[in-house]
Amino acid sequence: MSTYLIGDVHGCYDELRSLLGQVAFDPHQDQLWLTGDLVARGPDSLEVLRFVRSLGDCVRLVLGNHDLHLLAVYAGISRNKPKDRISPLLQADDADELINWLRRQPLLQVDEEKKLVMAHAGITPQWDIETAKMCAREVESVLSSDTYPLFLDAMYGDMPNNWSPELSGLARLRFSSNALTRMRFCFPNGQLDMISKESPESAPPPLKPWFNIPGPVSREYTIVFGHWASLEGKGTPEGIIGLDTGCCWGGTLTMLRWEDKRVFTQVSSRESEIL
Repeated sequence: MSTYLIGDVHGCYDELRSLLGQVAFDPHQDQLWLTGDLVARGPDSLEVLRFVRSLGDCVRLVLGNHDLHLLAVYAGISRNKPKDRISPLLQADDADELINWLRRQPLLQVDEEKKLVMAHAGITPQWDIETAKMCAREVESVLSSDTYPLFLDAMYGDMPNNWSPELSGLARLRFSSNALTRMRFCFPNGQLDMISKESPESAPPPLKPWFNIPGPVSREYTIVFGHWASLEGKGTPEGIIGLDTGCCWGGTLTMLRWEDKRVFTQVSSRESEIL
């Protein structure tokens, strides 16, 4: 059995199938980890969701910010942006089934045997592993409940941006979803900066990429994340692995085989676009 970890798919169905074909992926024996943002920007979000759902228990995925946005659009809370190219999904006969399956997926994966953690954006250095698991479960519980539209309506926003165990209600849920699905930069104390999106070299001081601020989780686990395509999978310290390499922008879809750390890539079928 092999464990394969793949970066943000973003509707790139053909590339996903080709990448899995490179290693003769067997859903009856192998395990597939996906860093989130299954949908949007690429051409085939509908086929990606159908395929990933069909793989069943061999898949361990996390939700990304674009996946959450899709849930909000489908619930009538947010606007369908043409550039996201999700209209075929929204109009599909099985859209209800796919959306209800998607909103029951986790925001965090932890494998204690492998000492491996995966979240779409990463893990804020303000959290230890128990806090990360608790906060992820709280968001997951709301998303899987009948009251999930209340959270989706309140999740947009950049505040609060500092973790405290005393945070409660929708503010606590918003911090957790931002930390797990949107985070890039932090202040030295771990406080989130939800505005800057430039390269690490261009970020205004004192901001640092979250992965350059040591935290309890990064000291104990390997952390795998997606979300930050402009990194191109480079520039992270040992033990932190970025797998989003911008397939939907004309880059590549990247896969890591955990057991031997071999990297596989599939070139995008689209012409390069500007991030």
